[in-house]
Amino acid sequence: MDFEQLRQACTTCEKCGLCETRQHVVFGMGNPEAEVMFIGEGPGQNEDEQGLPFVGRSGKLLDQYLEAVDLYRDKNIFITNIVKCRPPQNRDPLPEEWDACLPWLREQFRIIRPRIIVCLGRIAAQRLIRPDFSVTKEHGQFFEKNGTWFMGTLHPAALLRNPRQKPDAFSDFVALREKIQQVCDHTYD
Repeated sequence: MDFEQLRQACTTCEKCGLCETRQHVVFGMGNPEAEVMFIGEGPGQNEDEQGLPFVGRSGKLLDQYLEAVDLYRDKNIFITNIVKCRPPQNRDPLPEEWDACLPWLREQFRIIRPRIIVCLGRIAAQRLIRPDFSVTKEHGQFFEKNGTWFMGTLHPAALLRNPRQKPDAFSDFVALREKIQQVCDHTYD
């Protein structure tokens, strides 16, 4: 299956109950040859309405951090969520919803083959790095797993709720830029 076939299959997914309440599947966006992949927990209301990840106020903030380190959604990264459909009232996804969506994310990994994965927020980091990951204590640190570097950082929505954490998040993006320069071949071409 190539990337476009994967996108088409994902947009018609009915593997869990979230398909009944969604407006759009939020497959992800960006460069399918990106060496850097950003992954959040799941789409919110704005994302569900537009079918794109990280839009609205938190998406604008994320774009500011990305641009500060020369990363752009349409050029040199790919951005997605673990769960591709919005849970009602933005609740945490249920275990069966995680399980239903995980094959989509695995296929995205397989096709994109990122060198670095940035987990946006505690829940994504706990799912992808390790269950006891503390985003407030371990943000900005890199962990190598099977040849891929993982980093957890504060979720942009959390930064909007607690602006005092913005400098910490910005330092994570500076560390990300340094890691990209160390391990990536074409992100900054």
